[in-house]
Amino acid sequence: MDKVIIKNLVARGIIGIYEWERDKPQEILINIILYGDLTKAGRTDDVNDSINYKTIAKESQVLAENCQRLTVEALANDIAAYCLETKGVKKVQVRIEKPGAVRFAESVGVEIERSK
Repeated sequence: MDKVIIKNLVARGIIGIYEWERDKPQEILINIILYGDLTKAGRTDDVNDSINYKTIAKESQVLAENCQRLTVEALANDIAAYCLETKGVKKVQVRIEKPGAVRFAESVGVEIERSK
């Protein structure tokens, strides 16, 4: 299967279980790998035959900035579900990270994989 990669997409949203995490938006780092068949797009050179990564990136940012989830697991699941509704996506990997969330760690997060 072919891959479309969205790497280090930044969003600012409310996420976390602690009161101080819910006071103001924090940085959320999103990485997505979309799996599908890109053969036709490679032959036709037509973006309409591919997976629309621009729309997926934008909607993933909107989800992260507006959903106000308690856990990164829930946000990752929301984004994965959206991606699987997108034409041509057969499988998706979503990694959500919160930079600076844990002292002495660059970031913490989760990575999930979902399929149709």
